[in-house]
Amino acid sequence: MCNFAVMRRIFIFLLMIVTLTQAHAQIECEDTCRHIHGIDLSHYQGNVFWETIGSSKMAYVYLKATEGGSRVDSKYKQNIDLAHRYGLKVGSYHFYRPKIDQQTQLENFMAQCRPGDQDLIPMIDIETRSGLGKEEFCDSLFKFLHLVERAYRQKPLIYTGANFYDNNLCGKIDNYRLMIAQYTKRIPVLRDHRDFELWQYTGKGHLNGIRGYVDKSRFMGRHRLREIRFRHR
Repeated sequence: MCNFAVMRRIFIFLLMIVTLTQAHAQIECEDTCRHIHGIDLSHYQGNVFWETIGSSKMAYVYLKATEGGSRVDSKYKQNIDLAHRYGLKVGSYHFYRPKIDQQTQLENFMAQCRPGDQDLIPMIDIETRSGLGKEEFCDSLFKFLHLVERAYRQKPLIYTGANFYDNNLCGKIDNYRLMIAQYTKRIPVLRDHRDFELWQYTGKGHLNGIRGYVDKSRFMGRHRLREIRFRHR
């Protein structure tokens, strides 16, 4: 009887732990809505279990390929091969450094972001003016965007924060599709009230197969994945 009582207490204790764990499990956005969701990754996420991600609710992934004139993400080649193997639609992005020669940055990006590997249009990550004045920064950026468009024969997707857009790019990139970052529960409203295709709504998402945090995004309204498909010619 004594052993039975001890086992019963252990069972009740374990049941309480499971119940509390379930009660405190974080509910992610993709669990509560029908939007098309995806993630972006770089070497910061370390080794990723792509088989697990391939069976998740994520439909697409943008992978960091390069930064500036010479930096290459150490996990890019591994990530893009495995992401394709497990069925995700894949795109690549470049972190733009305004003070570095545009052609040098393009060549760095193109050495990694090969058209035949892409399901989604290239994305340019724009987060800093690097100390340049607004006009000088815009001149630098537009030169680079035109080079990217000419090289890939399609306009890239622009990634930037809502505040950075309002303060630096408002009304200047109307011909480009946008992914806007704003980590709040409130949907971003840009100063010029322009439409945008994707919203990166958290930098602290959780996903089985990834240790630590991951950036998550989703399509807005009626926008769909086909709008950012890479056009192979």
